[in-house]
Amino acid sequence: MKPAAKPSIKTSGERRADEKASAFSHVRETDARARAAVRLIVNADDFGISKEVNEAVIRAFREGVLTSASLMVTGAAFDDAVILAKENPGLAVGIHLVTVMGRAALPHSEIPSLVDELGNFSNNPTAAGLKYYFSKRARQELRKELAAQFAKFQSTGLPLSHIDGHLHLHVHPVIFNAALELGAQYGARRMRVPVEEPQLALAYDRSCALQKRVYSRLFAALGRHMKKKLDRRGFVYAERVYGNLQSGRMNEQYFLYALENLRAATNEIYFHPAVYPADKILDANEQQSLIEFEALTSAKVKELMNKLGIRLVNYFELETNR
Repeated sequence: MKPAAKPSIKTSGERRADEKASAFSHVRETDARARAAVRLIVNADDFGISKEVNEAVIRAFREGVLTSASLMVTGAAFDDAVILAKENPGLAVGIHLVTVMGRAALPHSEIPSLVDELGNFSNNPTAAGLKYYFSKRARQELRKELAAQFAKFQSTGLPLSHIDGHLHLHVHPVIFNAALELGAQYGARRMRVPVEEPQLALAYDRSCALQKRVYSRLFAALGRHMKKKLDRRGFVYAERVYGNLQSGRMNEQYFLYALENLRAATNEIYFHPAVYPADKILDANEQQSLIEFEALTSAKVKELMNKLGIRLVNYFELETNR
């Protein structure tokens, strides 16, 4: 008979290594469970602004990871966008309120302090924002215009997924208060609150660092105000929204980086995609829009989402899964 094996006696160094391995395993398991609980809305802004954008939205929904789009009811390709949305009912469609750098729903005769004779808003967001805040007449006309945009969306027959704004101007206190009231009236208690993590953006890209810090502080302050009122009115919003601090530089690399660093339970990442004919010579903005479309249909992005267990949702699902 063989003698019984002596119990293995580990050195203090081996015991410390085992303890570290056990702790690391626990962290990995905890992180995996946290990632599995992450829900992500992937949204395209400016749906309806052009046929190139509309095509990109639908293709990114069918071929990529897009779950949601924000419709400009005053866009040049609005009718085309509505037809495409109805052909793709799984795409959640919200309203992209236009109060600057775009056309109004109402004619100049009804809102003369807001638009020029052709019905175009100011291209200067700062000047427009100051007017909306300090001019009583502008505030009254603005409320009338926003009501017209909501009514035009309702006329499409599409379910209203959520509310956001062109250049995020829906965070402006005057526009926000009107959108809050109109959203409740039209049955859309879901709104984008564009608050993101400045350190995450700066760790990825330190260019325009001062501007990013200023933007993040401004939007954080406005976001806190928005969330208090949204909570009181029973509205739903994603905890973190990504894209503002990387505006004009969204691409596959950033998308992968953001996915790796999602820590909130509910998130939104938004893009401005477009596609163009292969023989078209693209300007810088068009090239960027095409890059954003390619990020939305990237095989690497899909693979990473599956690996991390990130759950793709839309604003309707945020409401039903609170």
